Amino acid sequence: MCCRLPVLLLPGDHVPARFIAIDDHGLETMAKDEDGWCAAIDPLHLRCSIYQDRPAICRQFAMGGRACLDIRARYRDQRQRGIPLTLD
Repeated sequence: MCCRLPVLLLPGDHVPARFIAIDDHGLETMAKDEDGWCAAIDPLHLRCSIYQDRPAICRQFAMGGRACLDIRARYRDQRQRGIPLTLD
């Protein structure tokens, strides 16, 4: 789920250009795919395809840490609630 969060690129990051997007404020961010996942995710193996060159923010995000667990819980809650259906 952390790979669905916005990732701002910092000056020391060396991400391949194909994975860089420019946000509404003109800042470089990690690009997203059509489903909202980080474009660097390898869809067959569900892992980072640029792990050795991943952004500093990704390096600092502790897998299994408080922020990670909170995001996973919110994602799980959203999936369990589903999408409300309204019929006309």
